[in-house]
Amino acid sequence: MSTPKELALEVHNRLLEHYGQPLWRNPLPALDELVSTILSQNTNDDNRDRAFDALTKRFSSWEAVRDAEEEAVIDAIRPAGLANQKGPRIQAVLRAITAERSSLDLSFLKAMPDKNVHDWLTGFKGVGPKTAAIVMLFSLGKPAFPVDTHIYRISGRLGLRPEKASAEASHTILAELFPPDTYYSAHLNIIRHGREICHARKPKCNDCFLQDLCIYYQNHAAAT
Repeated sequence: MSTPKELALEVHNRLLEHYGQPLWRNPLPALDELVSTILSQNTNDDNRDRAFDALTKRFSSWEAVRDAEEEAVIDAIRPAGLANQKGPRIQAVLRAITAERSSLDLSFLKAMPDKNVHDWLTGFKGVGPKTAAIVMLFSLGKPAFPVDTHIYRISGRLGLRPEKASAEASHTILAELFPPDTYYSAHLNIIRHGREICHARKPKCNDCFLQDLCIYYQNHAAAT
């Protein structure tokens, strides 16, 4: 029987063989990624991008977003959904960063130790471990393993995490299982697998190349 780390590496290797090396969009500056990720909560990538584009076209800078009338920000980000929550949340984070740093320049984070970056980002209300991990991985090039709904679901089905582990706890669990140099590709390929095959309600188990590794398949699909 393989160890959890061996299982994680095998999953990564099979995903890489099937989907190839994933390429995400061009990296955004840390503050841009932070705002974009807040916009992404409870919506899809297209709606997030539409809202982000509308916000950056309407306001000339993040300082302008910070200082704008709340309703103007809410109106700009309506494509992302939950605008009444996300607008004030974004402005509150921008104001909190300004209060602490006297500016909105986050370039100092690149030189900060990884754990300190995580702790600093999650110290702001509305910035959870997933948002912090996305900023760290994609903007700062720091090792972090973001856990979205697809990764949480698939890692549970494969037995990579305890069944009752929370999404928050799963960030640490999965980061310890996957080698740091796989974080980028494993994160993106697991998400792709969730979108194309391992769906939440009707997973395409018969099309899945991870069947022999999957507890869910062995306990459910294989028995039907």
